[in-house]
Formats: sequence, structure tokens, C-alpha cells
Amino acid sequence: MSTPPDGLPVYRVLTGPDDATFCRRVSEAIGLGYELHEGPAVTFDGERVIVAQALVWPTRS
Repeated sequence: MSTPPDGLPVYRVLTGPDDATFCRRVSEAIGLGYELHEGPAVTFDGERVIVAQALVWPTRS
């Protein structure tokens, strides 16, 4: 597949609390064919750890 399914963008950033739900969202994107773009960004909002993970759709040459 040369483009992401369901009209999804080529570049995505998923964010959320560092929990099982966030991990499932990233895993689902990988399962669709997205690849991780670098490592995650992590911060603390005073109560919990918040993570951001960029994903890109691989380009096929």
C-alpha cells in the first residue's frame, strides 16, 4: 500500500498519558504499517507522565 489507509495522514503524532491505552494506540498504528519516527518525547504534567510519539508512513521507492 503506497498511502495510509482510511485517509490517514502520512505523518502522525500520538500523545497521551504513558499507559496501556497509549501503547495500544501506537501498536495499532504500527500494525497498519506506520513506522516510528525517532524516539518518544516524554514530560511530566505534575500528576502523570505524558508521551508523544511521531509515526510516519514509509515511502516506497
